[in-house]
Amino acid sequence: MQREVELYAPLKAFFEARGYEVKGEVGAADLVGRRGEDLLVVELKLRLSLSLYHQAITRLRLTDQVYVAVPKPKGRKARRTLRENMVMCRRLGLGFLTVLEDGRVELQCAPGPYTPRRNKQKTEAMLQAFDRLRGDPNEGGATRHGIVTAYRQDALACAAYLVNTGPEKGSIVAKATGVAKATTLMRNNYYGWFEKVETGVYAISAAGRQGLKDWAHSLE
Repeated sequence: MQREVELYAPLKAFFEARGYEVKGEVGAADLVGRRGEDLLVVELKLRLSLSLYHQAITRLRLTDQVYVAVPKPKGRKARRTLRENMVMCRRLGLGFLTVLEDGRVELQCAPGPYTPRRNKQKTEAMLQAFDRLRGDPNEGGATRHGIVTAYRQDALACAAYLVNTGPEKGSIVAKATGVAKATTLMRNNYYGWFEKVETGVYAISAAGRQGLKDWAHSLE
C-alpha cells in the first residue's frame, strides 16, 4: 500500500459489518464510526510512528474507542513489530488494526483500560542487582567499554587482588575481596581475565591486566 487512502475502504467495511455508520475525515479524525451514541475514531498511517500515537492519544478526549491502523508489517522483524506495538497500544488504551494487501483487516487488540501485572521475580531480581552494585558506576548510561554490572565489579575486585599478590587460592581471594563466589567466578572465567595455576589456585591473565586498565574507573 502506497497511500493512506487505500486503508480507508477496508476499514470502513470492517466497521460497517459491525453495525457502524462510517465517514472519513470528520473534523481532525481520519475515520469516524457511529452506532447510536457509540462513537469510535481510527487514525490511519502507512507506518507506525510516535506521531501516530500522539494523534490517537489526543482522540481519547472524544471517545474511549480509539484505534490506530496501518498496513500489516512485513519482513524479518514483522512479528516483533506487531508484538511490541500491540503492547504499546494496550498500555495506552488504544485499539490496534492492521490491513493486509488483499483488504482483510486484522484486530490485534481492542481499546480498553490497561492494568499492568507486576512480575515479582523480575522485581526481586532488580532489587538484588541494585544491592549488589557497588556505588553508581554507570551514571545512567554505558561507558566506552559497556555497562558495569555487579558481576563485572566482582571480577575486577578479584583481578585487582591477584595483580598485587600473584597466584592465590580462590578461598583466600574470596575472603580478601568479599566476593563470596570468587572461586566459581575465576573458574568460569567469563571475561578471560584469569588463568588456572592448579586446582583451586588462579592468577590474573594478560586480558585481566588489560581489563583492569579499561575498567579502572569502576574500581572503588
